[in-house]
Amino acid sequence: MTAPAPALTSDRPVTLIGGGPFSQADLELALPLAPLVVAADGGADAALAHGLDPSAVIGDFDSLSEAARNAIPDARLHRVKEQESTDFQKCLSRIAAPLVLAVGFSGARQDHFLAALNALARRIGPPCILIAGSDLIALCPPDMALDLPAGARVSLFPMGAARGRSTGLQWPIDGLEFAPDAAVGTSNRATGPVTLSIQGPMLICLPRDCLAALIAALSPAPAR
Repeated sequence: MTAPAPALTSDRPVTLIGGGPFSQADLELALPLAPLVVAADGGADAALAHGLDPSAVIGDFDSLSEAARNAIPDARLHRVKEQESTDFQKCLSRIAAPLVLAVGFSGARQDHFLAALNALARRIGPPCILIAGSDLIALCPPDMALDLPAGARVSLFPMGAARGRSTGLQWPIDGLEFAPDAAVGTSNRATGPVTLSIQGPMLICLPRDCLAALIAALSPAPAR
């Protein structure tokens, strides 16, 4: 299947706003690092309510208000009529950027939240970090290094069969067989900087004060 053309291209991280609940503190965490705003369907109404001007709105537009449609130039509205993917998936597959910080995709309907986790596990679009309440959630790349303080909570949740190796965790994961209906890695702790080598789809969940470390771990190494 041919990848869709980007609705927005940026050489900097992008903040993606969904239609679920989020706080001003979430925006204050994301926007300094990802100042360009994209909205997922009705997330445009939330963006406008916070005084933000989305550079693109992507979705099937079943929840976008008429007021938001009239407030945003037509060239920024990217309607995707198909119903085989969620608005979150539609957005990720049409954003060309090094990283997406997503707010407003948790805390309301749990089926929507689970679908967002599914999109992460399927590696749709750029690396993406969900800002979800007190947590940050992202898909582990095959190898990652996290500069974490001792005592930081590190939770790992498999989205399929997975295994891996670790350094810097109080309870190493070496030799464990993970799966959604088997072992999971809830509430491990860092003893200092952490390295992970992961095979299979594994989500990592960290406290939100670890955002800088998680962004660094997901950023591609500079070319030499």
